[in-house]
Amino acid sequence: MKNGNLSINSENIFPVIKKWLYSDHDIFVRELISNGCDAVTKLKKLSLMGEFDEPDEPYRIDVTTSANDKTITFTDNGIGMTEEEVEKYINQIAFSGAEAFLEQYKDKATEEQIIGHFGLGFYSAFMVADKVTIETKSYKDGEDAVYWECEDGLEYSMKKCIKADRGTTITLYLNEDSYEFANEYRIKEVIDKYCSFMPVEIYYTNADEPQEDPKDATVDVDAKEVSDTADNAEDSKGPDADDTKTEEKKPEAPKPLNTTTPLWAKHPNDCTDEEYKEFYRKVFHDYKEPLFWIHLNMDYPFNLKGILYFPKINTQYDNLEGTIKLYNNQVFVADNIKEVIPEFLMLLKGCIDCPDLPLNVSRSALQNDGFVKKISDYITKKVADKLSGMYKTHREDYEKYWDDINPFIKFGCLKDLKFLDKMKDFCIYKNLAGKYITLPEYLEAGKEKYENKVFYVTDEQAQSQYINMFKAEGMDALIMTQTIDSPFITLLEQKNENVHFYRIDAELSDNFVGEELSEETAKEYKDKLTATFEKALDMKNLNVKVESLKDENTSSILTQPEETRRMQEMMKMYGMAGMDPSMFGQGEGETLILNSNNKLVKYVLDNPDSDNTATICCQLYDLAVLANRPLSAEAMTKFIARSNEILGILTK
Repeated sequence: MKNGNLSINSENIFPVIKKWLYSDHDIFVRELISNGCDAVTKLKKLSLMGEFDEPDEPYRIDVTTSANDKTITFTDNGIGMTEEEVEKYINQIAFSGAEAFLEQYKDKATEEQIIGHFGLGFYSAFMVADKVTIETKSYKDGEDAVYWECEDGLEYSMKKCIKADRGTTITLYLNEDSYEFANEYRIKEVIDKYCSFMPVEIYYTNADEPQEDPKDATVDVDAKEVSDTADNAEDSKGPDADDTKTEEKKPEAPKPLNTTTPLWAKHPNDCTDEEYKEFYRKVFHDYKEPLFWIHLNMDYPFNLKGILYFPKINTQYDNLEGTIKLYNNQVFVADNIKEVIPEFLMLLKGCIDCPDLPLNVSRSALQNDGFVKKISDYITKKVADKLSGMYKTHREDYEKYWDDINPFIKFGCLKDLKFLDKMKDFCIYKNLAGKYITLPEYLEAGKEKYENKVFYVTDEQAQSQYINMFKAEGMDALIMTQTIDSPFITLLEQKNENVHFYRIDAELSDNFVGEELSEETAKEYKDKLTATFEKALDMKNLNVKVESLKDENTSSILTQPEETRRMQEMMKMYGMAGMDPSMFGQGEGETLILNSNNKLVKYVLDNPDSDNTATICCQLYDLAVLANRPLSAEAMTKFIARSNEILGILTK
């Protein structure tokens, strides 16, 4: 028997392990099962090289819990360890680079989640256990089995033991704060979280429940019933009857908790649509079918496989954040690691498995890794290729999905210039006729009427008056009603020189004006109407413009310069963080356009002192505002009362 102290700095490293080596204490399950998978993988490689005869029994990992004993046991039938290997890999923590780890991170707290697989995985057991034991037997002939025991992570004892089977058994005696992990449902939940796709089958046993040997008697058939049935059958036999036996139920074979061959490991040509949908439901517990998916399958210059799903998103209610699960050799690492997954892809759901990923101690260590950047760039390229390919070959499907996927594509263009370069020609927009067109197609169609101008709609209901005017003149506009469209428009202007976007109510196009008023007449009308409207509205410095519009039924329109409105929107956004809202009052820079061809406007011009003029002025102004934005509560109250008053006059 051998006793000793664990090697250098163990008195410092174990408090570190227990407190913050991993931010999630349940990760010890992943680490210990991963070690078991590694042990099996090593043995498989030896078998392939002819250094070990493949065993008859299948490879497996068994997890056993006992709530009564407060223990968890992890057993594998992999390569096992000799006494020398236990000494090297278990006792000498320095072998794992623990000293460098401590030096680098001794002053850090829990601000960053730690990723495992850097050599200290086994010691994660001490986050939840006061005592850990190992029983291991090497695959090598003639090597003795070894028993290792350690309490509190400081002192250990090691001796030879009797163990018939090859492999390793690790038993954790849980500390008081970690009894939850001995619960069957809790441990299965953790295994499902981290180990759903590990390459070796994982089985669970509850040691507190009586276990039935499959070799024993039948299941669900009472022994006496079987005897009575047999006697009755014997009595009822005729001389020519055949011998009959009661068909006994065989016990069900235990099922593994994991799937050893995840869908992403298969070739895309070998996967059906239903398999993709079923995998999506199983992994993400989302029963809304995904729109479509991208199957990543790359072997060079690095190994990467995965499936990315485009979920159907209700942008009004759903949280626009997806889940990209990162795996290393089918071992779950973490969700949404931004150094590996481009930020805009976080809107998707999917799994990415990259065995070549350098799993350093913390996420921050990945930021400057050029290899990780190449992985991120590859994923971006494959997504862009899939989308552009769909546009080219399945335009109808692309248009069908556009309303759901365009926030993702626009976000990607804003966040990633390489993605923008690949996708700028494949962004489509719905026009006033409800058809999807590209920006170049829109500009080409409107070059005679509004060259290099792009008109857009942000609210089809509120801006319906302007939409009808556009349609009447054969003019078009793009429907851009989502929040992300505002920064996206700015991006498009930056990337398309001389092209400018104007909201449909930003200015009055010359196309809507009939015979122009003379300069003298226009000034006379403007002065008269400005004075009358300012008096009626009790509003100083009202900006009034008089035009002879083609449509006589249009009385008043409100416009606001695009630049002014954008500045106001930006200031309001920042105003939420504490700026004075009075700096950018609603309606700043607006122009009230009055139609000199309209009967009501003519009445105001001809009868500035009439009793009805003030009422008409207020009504015309409010109607113009309503076609542009909602009225304030006070203005709406007055508008309703005034409308009732006007209707009352008509009934007299």
